Amino acid sequence: MKGRDYLWCLVHTLLDREDELERFCPECRSRGAEERCPVCGRPASSWAEGSVNTSFDMEKFEQGAGKP
Repeated sequence: MKGRDYLWCLVHTLLDREDELERFCPECRSRGAEERCPVCGRPASSWAEGSVNTSFDMEKFEQGAGKP
């Protein structure tokens, strides 16, 4: 694929997401567009600066990075 093909895919993915959100009522649309934690679903606006992700496993992360 060329750069323009990736751009085309990205643009159409964004347009599809907008179309999907427009089917919702205003309240659900705003909740759907809100950034949320992929694990617990908590809104990003409630994250404190420097907060710790309790679902993050440092041991697994280090294993994936090739550290002993």
